[in-house]
Amino acid sequence: MDFGLKGKHALVTGGSKGIGKAIAKELAREGVDVVIVSRTMSDLEASAREIEDETGTRVIPMVLDVTQTDRVNSVIPEAAQQLGGLHILVNSGSAPGGSASAVGPIETVNEDDLMSDFDVKYVGALRCARASIPLMKEQGYGRIINISGGNARNAGNLSGGARNVSMVHLTKTLSTQVGRFGITVNCIHPGTTRTERTPELIEARAAQLGIDIDQVEATDFAPGAARGNAICRMVDAAEIAYLTVFLASDKAWAVTGELIAANGGVGNAVYY
Repeated sequence: MDFGLKGKHALVTGGSKGIGKAIAKELAREGVDVVIVSRTMSDLEASAREIEDETGTRVIPMVLDVTQTDRVNSVIPEAAQQLGGLHILVNSGSAPGGSASAVGPIETVNEDDLMSDFDVKYVGALRCARASIPLMKEQGYGRIINISGGNARNAGNLSGGARNVSMVHLTKTLSTQVGRFGITVNCIHPGTTRTERTPELIEARAAQLGIDIDQVEATDFAPGAARGNAICRMVDAAEIAYLTVFLASDKAWAVTGELIAANGGVGNAVYY
C-alpha cells in the first residue's frame, strides 16, 4: 500500500534508540525526511547514519532536551527549516529508565522523580506540540502521534501509569483544538516491546536477581509480552512503527483523538 508519505517531513523525539528509532526508520523507508532528537549527539549520529544507510533517506540528528522550553522553541523551527517544512511530529521521548522513574510504595515514592517523569513525557510532548502546531497550521496539514504506554491501564509504579494517562488526555484535547486546521492527533499504547535494548535489559535484570537469562525471559518478560498476550510473543518495535506510519498517512484522516493499544492483546489471552 502506498501511504503517500514520500516527500513529507517528520520530527521524532527519543529518536536515537528504541521505539523512537524504529519509527524514524520506518518513516524513512516510506520516503519521509526525518529529524531525530534526543539528549546525546553520539547516539543520534550513529542512528542517523544507520537509518540513512538502510533507507537512502535524509535523517538529521539534533540534540534536544524536551524539558527546556527555550530549546524546544528554537530547535523545532530550525528542524522545520532544514527539512523544508514539518508535517509529522512523533512524541516518543521519555525519562531515562522509562516508566520506572518513580517506583516503590506511596510511603517512599520520590516526588522529584515523579515530577521529572512528567516533565519529560507529558510536558515535553506538550512543549513539542505547541512549537509544531503553528508550522502545521500554516500548511493546513499535520500529524501528531504520541507514544504512551500500557501502564495507563494497569496498576504499577506511580509515575509511569499516571504520566501515560496524561498523554491520553493531551491527545484528546489537542485533537479537538486543531482538527479544523487539517491536523490529527493520536496516541499509541505499546506494551512490553522488543527493541535493540531488550537483550541488555534482560541481562541486567538477570544479574540483579541472580538468575539465568532464560528465567527472566519466562517470568519478568512474559506478562504482557508473550504468555500474557493473545499473540503469544513479544511485540517488536517495528510493529509500533508500522502503526505510526499509518496514523501519519493520508489513509488515517478519519482517525483522531484516539488511543490505540499495540500490545499483542494483553489481557485477552485464553489458553486451551
